[in-house]
Formats: sequence, C-alpha cells, structure tokens
Amino acid sequence: MKRQIVYEDNHLLIINKKVGQLVQGDKTGDLSLLDLLRSFIKDRDKKPGNVFLGLVHRIDRPTSGLVIFAKTSKALSRLTRMVKRREIQKKYWALVPKEGIPRSQRLVHYLRKNEKNNKAVVYRHPTPHAKESILTYSVIKSLERYFLLEIDLETGRHHQIRAQLSYIGIPIKGDLKYGAPRSNLGGGISLHARRLSFVHPVSQEKIIVEAPLPTQDPLWKACL
Repeated sequence: MKRQIVYEDNHLLIINKKVGQLVQGDKTGDLSLLDLLRSFIKDRDKKPGNVFLGLVHRIDRPTSGLVIFAKTSKALSRLTRMVKRREIQKKYWALVPKEGIPRSQRLVHYLRKNEKNNKAVVYRHPTPHAKESILTYSVIKSLERYFLLEIDLETGRHHQIRAQLSYIGIPIKGDLKYGAPRSNLGGGISLHARRLSFVHPVSQEKIIVEAPLPTQDPLWKACL
C-alpha cells in the first residue's frame, strides 16, 4: 500500500488506485481499498484500536487514479461539503478511438442511472429523473490509433465520463459496457483519475496532486 500513497498528512490520505481495486465494499464481498488502508495504517502506526478512515469520493473499479480518504471526522465532513459544492477540481485522462471529433468540446447531457444493469442512460435534453452532467475534454496527444483526452469534470454522476464519451461515439478503450469493441488485458478500462486540486479542509493550503500513469500498459507509457 505504501507505494500507492500520493499524499498524506494528519487529516488526508490520497491514493493512486490500481485498475480492478474496489474502493468500498459491495455485494461481491471482495476486500476493498478502504479495508486494506485501515489495516495498513493500523499496522504501520501501531494503533491499538479501530482506525478512522472516511471515503470522500469514489472512482469506478475498472479505472485507476486518485481517491481521497479522510483520516479525521473534521476533514471528512468538510471534504464532503466541498464535493457537494464542486470545490474539488478533477482532471481525468482517457484513451479513446481516433475518430473525427472536435479537438476540444464541452459536453452537457442528462444522465439517469439504470439500477438493473448498473449503467448510465444519456439524454440530450432535460428528462425526468435525469441529472445534468457536464464535462469538457481536450485532445492532448495523438497516438497511432487513439487520442489521449484530458477531461475536466464539472459534475460527478454515475459513470459520467464513460457514458458521455460513448454517447458521442468515442467509448473509452476497453470499456465493453459502453461500447468498446474489445476488452483490455486485465479487464480494466483506459480511464485514469490524473489530477486533483483543492484547498486543504484544515490548513487552507492549496493542494495539487497528480497520479503516475499505469505504465505497465504500453499505451499509457506512450502517453508520457
């Protein structure tokens, strides 16, 4: 776990999640990152009792990148409020098919979660039970068969980036659920939570962190 820590102080812990790691326990019963981190901190810091660690936000299991955890209840309550107010800026990197798309575009759609298949349904216009979903992407690198996109996420909806990019015809590499033709080796998708910036909830310092790319994948390595 030590190698996955990108930032840590008395109040915060920011992790570079690996593809396939479950952030929080679900019906699969698989060991989650939250449980692993609690055990790691308990052993590392020789804590006698239970370890407090709160999850501030999630990213999907098949993605990689930055996840924030709070080590104190004060930090958790303040960070949760910051998430609701959109005061945490998130940038993602994604590999998508090299199609004829604008080099930069702001996408505004309306997303509704389908509980039966755990998938987001995209609508172009306001629709009952659908939430406004906004992101801006820019092409920052052109590979032989793929574009590398940098994505500014303005809202945080279920499967938002995956669903919106698929809707405009560029499903994320490996994302079979949203229309990619082939899976990635290892079953993940080529979506990486690359950068976070926010004001520290306690010290009020500006925090900016970046997650190294999963360079065991040669395509991600080519993006450096």
